[in-house]
Amino acid sequence: MTGKLPRLEVCLSPALLHLFDTKGAVVVIIDVFRATSTIAAALHNGAKCIIPVASVPECIELGNSIDNAITAGERDGKVAEGLAYGNSPSEYPREFVDGRTVVLTTTNGTRLLHMVEGADTIITGSFLNLTAVCDFLLAQGKNVLLGCAAWKDRFNMEDTLFAGAVVNRLAAHFDINCDSARAANQLYISSGGSNFIKFLEDSSHYRRLSGFGLVSDMEYCTTPDLHPVVPILKGRELIIHS
Repeated sequence: MTGKLPRLEVCLSPALLHLFDTKGAVVVIIDVFRATSTIAAALHNGAKCIIPVASVPECIELGNSIDNAITAGERDGKVAEGLAYGNSPSEYPREFVDGRTVVLTTTNGTRLLHMVEGADTIITGSFLNLTAVCDFLLAQGKNVLLGCAAWKDRFNMEDTLFAGAVVNRLAAHFDINCDSARAANQLYISSGGSNFIKFLEDSSHYRRLSGFGLVSDMEYCTTPDLHPVVPILKGRELIIHS
């Protein structure tokens, strides 16, 4: 790459999104526990597309209007009332999801996706597609914003840890003058770069979801490169970038 390096920044919470310039940038939506992990799993397992929506009523209405659709999502970590399925990546094996449309609504991740304005490209990232996301960002040569879905606007560790993994891998190729990106990288370094689930055991979201019996979900979500696809937003649909 010649000339000026593109910018890479990290937004630690949707409440801070207004402080960042997303015009013309590639924005990565990050919701490790569990929306962007579920999106990667479902698409890699053959889902036709994922349609992220902001509300449960919209999810139900849209799902009822599409043939062979699945209405899915959660509120506060549990399957939302009125939806057929939840927000667990293990719920979407190929034999169930292949060829089907998933209409998805979640507490944090789908909300942040709908808040982004003016981006050149919106993709979703998680540990399940870490390398694929990094390779995609490197190939674009554009400014990047890593957007952490957080938890109801409050900082969380798992999304920031993933952002730090991306920063750590791509630091030599981007201009990083962003303290939240530096902090995310330091969090990733502190984790040792492996066994992420062990590092996150003392986090608030781990404690919340483990209370619902979802430890195996979180172990799944912190497995690097299990689903090496790049979900990209085209119109209202998330599909696999090719």
